[in-house]
Amino acid sequence: MRTVDEIARAWRALEPSPRRGGTVELITIRLGGGRHECPARVAVSPELGVHGDRWSHKRRRDPDAQVTLMNARVARLLTAGAAPLDAAGDNFLVDLDIGEEALPVGARLRIGAAIIEVSALPHAGCKKFSDRLGAAALDWVNAVSNRALRLRGVNCRIIAAGEVAVGDPVISA
Repeated sequence: MRTVDEIARAWRALEPSPRRGGTVELITIRLGGGRHECPARVAVSPELGVHGDRWSHKRRRDPDAQVTLMNARVARLLTAGAAPLDAAGDNFLVDLDIGEEALPVGARLRIGAAIIEVSALPHAGCKKFSDRLGAAALDWVNAVSNRALRLRGVNCRIIAAGEVAVGDPVISA
């Protein structure tokens, strides 16, 4: 496992993700019990979130946490061949700058045919994240100095239903 400093150095060496428009690189449906599916296409709706995802089966569904996005470059950096790319468990890995400056709370994105909105609910790493990607990865994404970058990802609510596929554009709506 790498240290926080090693992860930070590797991050600084990467090209930044685009700020104006990106792409969907991976879709993850969380089935529960730590199991994931990674389909090529999925439907999303305000009623069910990402169809088939465990969010739709919760008794108390928080609409501000219907969908999670994570920067695909961060996910690749943290998995680095030691874990599957879907290990973080976010619904959509996107090649897009999702930091607060690029995507403030309330910003809307067209992701495939759907429209989502960045919520104010923070998305922080947890024990599952640490178990899958290591304590240093958790410390790095949750570091106070990195919070505005949203390295762990961002929570969103679904505004308009639609289908999303790997390779679809992610643009301001």
